Amino acid sequence: MSSTVSFQVPSPSGPRSMTLAYARVGTGEPLLLLHGIGHHRQAWDPVVHLLAAERDVIAVDLPGCGESPALPDGMAHDLATMNAALGAFCVALEIERPHVAGNSLGGLLALNLGSARLVRSVTALSPAGFWVPAERLYAFGVLMGMRHTAQRLPLPLVELLSRTAVGRAVLTSTIYARPGRRSPEAVVAETLALARAEGFHETLRSGRDVQFTDDVSGVPVTVAWGNRDRLLVPRQGVRAKHVIPRARLIRLPGCGHVPMNDDPALVARVILDGSRKQDAGASRTSPSTAVS
Repeated sequence: MSSTVSFQVPSPSGPRSMTLAYARVGTGEPLLLLHGIGHHRQAWDPVVHLLAAERDVIAVDLPGCGESPALPDGMAHDLATMNAALGAFCVALEIERPHVAGNSLGGLLALNLGSARLVRSVTALSPAGFWVPAERLYAFGVLMGMRHTAQRLPLPLVELLSRTAVGRAVLTSTIYARPGRRSPEAVVAETLALARAEGFHETLRSGRDVQFTDDVSGVPVTVAWGNRDRLLVPRQGVRAKHVIPRARLIRLPGCGHVPMNDDPALVARVILDGSRKQDAGASRTSPSTAVS
């Protein structure tokens, strides 16, 4: 069941009111889950019950996504705004420095929260921001195509396609390596979420010059990449390791860009391992886990 919370976010023009929708379950240390562009918090549903066995799990709809209203007029769709918004969101829920796991855009946001020391640990699944220009152009082009398709397909056709494994592959194979595992209801819901996401184009525009270059220090970092990621190719994980040499780098065999549905048990294990107490100064990568 979803809840909403309203809070004030600092901005150059003064505090602005914002509301975010979220779902919360489980007990233990807090774990904040951040989805990708045009998605919604239900992307995490396959792993939430596994994580909730050890963590107080908070899955949030980012501004303009899912059930969360768009950013207030005049607020930029950039990393600084999202850091402020997510920090204020945690304060409103009385969460002090949660662990955070994010996918795609959410992975970039998670790393940025880690750079600001606002979280206890970071797990980034196929995070944005480690591309070269050609890879970014390709990814943005694919995302724009997905958005266009989601907006143009009539709902009855989306529902019809979602009823078969082949149809689910047509709709979601760009982000899932195993789209047939996604339920028909979930495919319909996330297609609608992509079509309706406010701020989609503004977020893409703000990402044109984004290149993550911070060596996140003092916070344990895990970067994990599906070896069947067709949107942000796995070699970007190697670049992430060069930028954040203390991070542990994990390969997710058989997983695509949104790995939570492709292998829930593996993804949950990676997140929980990453959120357990570690020596933040030690490199955790071994040859068996390195992305190739």
